[in-house]
Amino acid sequence: MLHVVPSDALRLIAATAASLGAAAVVAVASGSQREAAPALPRLPVETPAAVVAGGAVPWIHDGPTRRAALHRGWRVRLDPADTGAARGWARGGFGGRPVAVPYVPNARTLTSRSFAGSVAWYERDLRVHRSGRYVVRFESVNHRATVWLDGRRVGAHTGTYLPFEIPITLDDRRAHRLVVRADWRDPERMKAEGWHRTWFNFGGVNREVTLRPVGRSELNAPAVHTRLRQGGALVEISVEVRNRFPQARAIPVEGVLARGDGRIDFRMPGIRTAPGDARVLHATVAVSAPALWSPTHPALYDLQLVAGDGEAGYRAAIGLRELTWAAGQLRLNGRPLRLRGASLQEDARGRGDALRPADQATLARELVRLGANATRCQHPLDPGLLERLDAAGVLVWMGVGPVDSPGSWTSRTAHRRRIARQRTMAAVREAQPHPSVIAYNLANELAGNGHDATQVAYLRRMAREVRARDPGRLVALDVWGAHPPRRTGAVYGPADAIGVTNYTGWYDDTYAPRARLVAMLRARLIRMRRTFPGKVLVVSEFGAEGNERNPSRAPGGLRFQARLLRTHLEVYAHRAGLAGALVWALRDFAVSPAFAGGSINRRVPGIRLVHGLNQKGVITYGGRDKPAARAVSLAFAAFGPR
Repeated sequence: MLHVVPSDALRLIAATAASLGAAAVVAVASGSQREAAPALPRLPVETPAAVVAGGAVPWIHDGPTRRAALHRGWRVRLDPADTGAARGWARGGFGGRPVAVPYVPNARTLTSRSFAGSVAWYERDLRVHRSGRYVVRFESVNHRATVWLDGRRVGAHTGTYLPFEIPITLDDRRAHRLVVRADWRDPERMKAEGWHRTWFNFGGVNREVTLRPVGRSELNAPAVHTRLRQGGALVEISVEVRNRFPQARAIPVEGVLARGDGRIDFRMPGIRTAPGDARVLHATVAVSAPALWSPTHPALYDLQLVAGDGEAGYRAAIGLRELTWAAGQLRLNGRPLRLRGASLQEDARGRGDALRPADQATLARELVRLGANATRCQHPLDPGLLERLDAAGVLVWMGVGPVDSPGSWTSRTAHRRRIARQRTMAAVREAQPHPSVIAYNLANELAGNGHDATQVAYLRRMAREVRARDPGRLVALDVWGAHPPRRTGAVYGPADAIGVTNYTGWYDDTYAPRARLVAMLRARLIRMRRTFPGKVLVVSEFGAEGNERNPSRAPGGLRFQARLLRTHLEVYAHRAGLAGALVWALRDFAVSPAFAGGSINRRVPGIRLVHGLNQKGVITYGGRDKPAARAVSLAFAAFGPR
């Protein structure tokens, strides 16, 4: 419940805000009783069916209002010879079979030919109830997308797991045809351009698609930053306001922060904005006795924003929480925090990375069932999955930078570094309102002190830029465990947190007895702590393959996997100076069919692993617990309260 802030407390909070240098703060608002709240412009909401024929309620809750999801009504046709463009498929009418999106055409055929990629064409008819300007938003298409409307090319995008939007004009007197060409050929080229596929090369429209009408203004990219002060909270809220009107004007924003039967109303005065331009507005809201978000109590507030006189709206479920760190220790809402969890891949058998809400809910539920309070991912997660992790109280160590193979650096040219920067900041922009996200990881398994001067300069610059955008999260770097630095170089200076890969007992010293393994793990942690003094240190990846093809207690067996994970976690649970440990991985997942375990085959001749499947998960690809799941769950209990 929200509480009214006494006037003397409000003066104290306002003074605190001023002392923080909050020059952009335009309002400090107190709580208000519901019956005394000022009348706000009504949140502009339309049913999906009122926006477009066949529209559905979006799976992703957060976002602009008046959205309609385009789940059904699609047709898809494969084009492996890439002749569709020459045959006029951009105009549609190419046949194909009906599907619902997201849909990955190669999710059921995990072969080398399938991994190499193909081309698929998607089409859907659009009939709207009101003529005007609209925006079609794709949450992700892998890998190169081209979009046509009625045969006219209206946009393109390269990359996956990042959204893109295309403005279009629709007429209510006719049906329009939307066509999307997805090209996911040549994963080697993707790798060379910083899109390394450490998982299977699933292609196509692999996340939700929505359509929304555009009025005289738009709201985008809200950001939330909470600071706790003397039993209350200062909640800094910002939002980007774009002027779609042909004349310059100031567009104020009215806001509501609500939970249960209480609400706080606030206002962001408008700033004169030229046609087509956008300005960022700010407000600081004071909340007395807030319900703070944490893994043990993932409380969420309803944030509503309305631009102008009800011209545009935005709604999000947010959590109020403060993450701080000092001398290598994490604190959440002033209390010590130790991370324990398992990494995840967005991969559902038979659907690939085109996850449905039930798939996302299963991942969140499995993490909670293990006793995890955190997870790690190598790329930006689907917003719908982040929403489920928000609600489940699972913290996220999220990769936002280029995905390079361990020790590699592909962004060698100025052009590629610009692309890397754009995708990093786009990922930060999308993830910022989610309370679950606590770390932005800028590099995947960095070797030594950086690959070359361009990588060092890029990472230092990005650390500064990410921190300026969102100072309430960790800026992290993952270190390749096989090649850690002996001394800390300049590349690590701006980083708050270091994630270390540690495959001792698997790729290294596979047959070590338990006592020797424990000694090596302790010694390695001591070295890492000395190498990175003052940094938040997390063992971000460790584990072993486990399946029924090998003797249970031998390398590759299920009991071997459980024993190794239990030993690692028993050491990590009792080491001072270590902020957490993240098992690799929650579930088995599909990878390149050429992958058969890597270097473990040289260390354990005759080991039997499944080609094209990473079996380091504590849960099988089909969703069955391995013995490692129980071992991990019991070991997590030693880390203390969730």
